[in-house]
Amino acid sequence: VQLQASGGGSVHAGGFLTLSCTTTGFSLDYGVTGWFRQAPGKQREAVSCIRSNDGVRDYADSVKGRFAISRDIEKNTVYLEMNSLKPEDTAVYYCATDLTFYSGSCLFWEYHTWGQGTLVTISS
Repeated sequence: VQLQASGGGSVHAGGFLTLSCTTTGFSLDYGVTGWFRQAPGKQREAVSCIRSNDGVRDYADSVKGRFAISRDIEKNTVYLEMNSLKPEDTAVYYCATDLTFYSGSCLFWEYHTWGQGTLVTISS
């Protein structure tokens, strides 16, 4: 199983970016896929996730209303559309996936397969 994250870049505050997470050796018909980020000097935090069985999505409070997660099963890709970007969104963004389902929000589930990060830099 491999995950490939892409789409990072540098934009001004208020701008937008769309990140892509493409999987190989694994179908998005199964499991859960999430986006996480880690800013310099800070702990990694969950940003958004989507469950394959029912399509339920969840978002961190800090990005609700600005970010949207979606998936294209045929392309085996999960997207993170990020709008109204703020300097505090600056971080390395990672996608991750897992086959195990737990209770509660998928933001707090365990993810065992991770892609490499893609850097998002937002200037004020």
